[in-house]
Amino acid sequence: MIRKLTQNPFNVRFETLKILLENEGYSASNNGSSHWQFRKSGKDTITIPYKRLVKPICVKIVLKALKDDQ
Repeated sequence: MIRKLTQNPFNVRFETLKILLENEGYSASNNGSSHWQFRKSGKDTITIPYKRLVKPICVKIVLKALKDDQ
């Protein structure tokens, strides 16, 4: 899935990124706003606005964070 997102960061659903981050150990939280925060101990917080399709820059931020985890 990561390779697919790297090749095409367009038309990615929020739910896809949420599942991907949670599978990598990030915990999701939403305080009633339109933005979700994903936290993992020892890592920077990733904030993503909730939209059905997220912007490619958000996909790239998530992919970079996951790459840095490895």
